[in-house]
Amino acid sequence: MAIRHKKLISCLLVVIFLFTMLSGCSSKSEKVSRNSDNNAATKEAEPAKEVKANPLAAKIAGNTTPSDEEKTMVNDTLEDSYLGDVFDTKIPNNYSAYPMDATLDVWMPSNSILASVCDDVNKQRVFTQIEKLTGVKINFIIPPLGEETTNFNLMIASGELPDIIIDAGRYTGGIAAGIADGAYLKLNDIIEKDMPNYSAWRNSDEERRVTSVLDDGSIGAVYGLAPYNEWCWFGMLIKQEALDKTGLAVPETIDEWHDFLLAAKKAGYKEPLNYGSTYGQVFTGCLNGAYGVWDWMYVNKDGKAAWGPSADGAKDYLTMMRQWNSEGLFNKDWATADFNQRMSEAASGDCAAMMDSPDTMWGYWKQDNSIDFVGALNPVLKKGDKPQQTYKNFKSTGTVAAITTQCDNVKAACAFLDFAFTKKGWEIYNYGTYGDVHLINDKGMPYFPEDGLMYNDPDKQPLSNLIWKYRVHSFANIRDEHNSNPLITAKGSYSGKIREYWTANTDDSVTMPPVSFTSEESAREGELGTILSTLRNEYFAKIVMGQLPVSAYDEFLKKAKTQGMDEFVQLWQTALERYNAR
Repeated sequence: MAIRHKKLISCLLVVIFLFTMLSGCSSKSEKVSRNSDNNAATKEAEPAKEVKANPLAAKIAGNTTPSDEEKTMVNDTLEDSYLGDVFDTKIPNNYSAYPMDATLDVWMPSNSILASVCDDVNKQRVFTQIEKLTGVKINFIIPPLGEETTNFNLMIASGELPDIIIDAGRYTGGIAAGIADGAYLKLNDIIEKDMPNYSAWRNSDEERRVTSVLDDGSIGAVYGLAPYNEWCWFGMLIKQEALDKTGLAVPETIDEWHDFLLAAKKAGYKEPLNYGSTYGQVFTGCLNGAYGVWDWMYVNKDGKAAWGPSADGAKDYLTMMRQWNSEGLFNKDWATADFNQRMSEAASGDCAAMMDSPDTMWGYWKQDNSIDFVGALNPVLKKGDKPQQTYKNFKSTGTVAAITTQCDNVKAACAFLDFAFTKKGWEIYNYGTYGDVHLINDKGMPYFPEDGLMYNDPDKQPLSNLIWKYRVHSFANIRDEHNSNPLITAKGSYSGKIREYWTANTDDSVTMPPVSFTSEESAREGELGTILSTLRNEYFAKIVMGQLPVSAYDEFLKKAKTQGMDEFVQLWQTALERYNAR
């Protein structure tokens, strides 16, 4: 197989290594049969084979000036003995499926950042390296920006499906509906046989297992699964200069926030709080959470599903927001501003505080404008109460990938997706290429050196863009956000400290877990959810803006009930009960 793998034949060192690694494997003819087998019945997966360490591997950990030979050994082979076991769970490293000679079509939405740093995703550095190591050639099908949903729905309706769909949860009715409709493969048996690394990783932790299976026990997709619960990434941020000018401490209660914003406005910040209802909508519990009012679904103190806008404290929350709005304490375009508008406003002298990610603001505030800032916990009503939030990671991150029923080479699709859950895959997806983008410390942990490409991009792209240029920020893989997000790990950055502080000091027990619905439930939930969301947005915005009195909330709640609120909550309660029973 190594001789047939044309991409590796040019390097004698690699050939020697691969023959060493594959010693003891099945015969060449058996491998050819295995790799060319399409939807035929699969054989039992081969037992995991230990990758024998290359003598050069001992020179990698702690090496800050690797030679070309050492870079080649790391980047062009499956050698991984230089990587440490740095998490509570050991990352699997079964490479018995590779190399494989195959080509796959993969539908994957892009994003504005990826599009800005990579004209052709098929040439993105990480995916190119993975193709070289696995032998699986990927032909990415990228829908036009802004047309992802339409493109996806047309693709599903046409019946012409690629081998793999990334962001497979877009399917109307979710993954379960994709299986029921015959679009997605049920993967239970397939994963056990042909995805040994993913199977081991998801089963090594109960939280990872529960969040990657449907209520009936079906596995319909490959989920991004983290080594830990990622820190909360959205919250209250204050410019240090605003604290200095007002002479006030970081506010903790709603009343203290009111005093701070009034003082900031007096100090010259015309719209002191940049409040956004369209960006990070689910996280705007930053303010309404103080009243026990959440933007959408949450788990109440009795462990039951509840709809946030109908909570008892809603009138008090709306009264507060109406007052703040009348006093000009937040941006006038709060109901419509998009991301770019908010970033522009945040960097201006009109803004004193922001609701956003400290990673993002470290780039826009600190890096671009030398503005220092601090993180504040979500406000509470009474001093000493513990702040709450409706965010918990559940060790589920990134995106979701499904193998379609029209996949011509299921084994190859499994091999490609499974690689992301190997130790080598963890390194490459999170840290990119060795030598120019990352190095390995003496404990076997990858890191971005100060003189590497991540912090010295020749095209002068902002660091917030390089998370997609030199690595892959969101995929169905083992995402190591705390250590591989360069916005967190950059010299001088304190965004990670803020996120860790928020997470450690905020109660997330109200967070609704990632439940799933049946096809019928999903259709009804979507219908009712659209109605209720539209109703909430209309009434809440008009009340806050003073176009309706606060008493109009009673009319809102009555309409919500007549338009299916109780049925909507029951759908979530049923799904929550099934989730808890997984």
